[in-house]
Amino acid sequence: MSQFINPEDYDASIHREILDALIREDESLLEVCEDQAIAEMRGYLSSRFDCDKIFAATGSERHPLVLMYAKDITLYHVFCIHNPQKISKIRIDRYERSLEWLKGVSKFEISVEGLPALDEDSTKLNSAFQMRSYPRKNTRY
Repeated sequence: MSQFINPEDYDASIHREILDALIREDESLLEVCEDQAIAEMRGYLSSRFDCDKIFAATGSERHPLVLMYAKDITLYHVFCIHNPQKISKIRIDRYERSLEWLKGVSKFEISVEGLPALDEDSTKLNSAFQMRSYPRKNTRY
């Protein structure tokens, strides 16, 4: 269970009555969707950033963009539980926008200020471009 997203954080994205109707006031469904969203985000962010620190943050320590996209992905998953055939266009658009942003960040096309970066060695190992060679062999005897 993640403590990254608080229930009151959703007030800026969806009316509480609508969210309660979607999850039928079962908070465990919301927690499952939050965990799925964070796991999805970790897949994209872990190549560059320390995800343990990012998602352990609370209150004002949380990065606002990461929080916004985590809520958008969570709400998309919540709407999929309710009726996947009738998801509102805005939820689909915001989910797709979240994935575009995450892909851009993971490909080093988008820079995100304020997130805890991995150390240089880990970043090099996770990079899409790596140059390696075998150690030089001594052929003289």
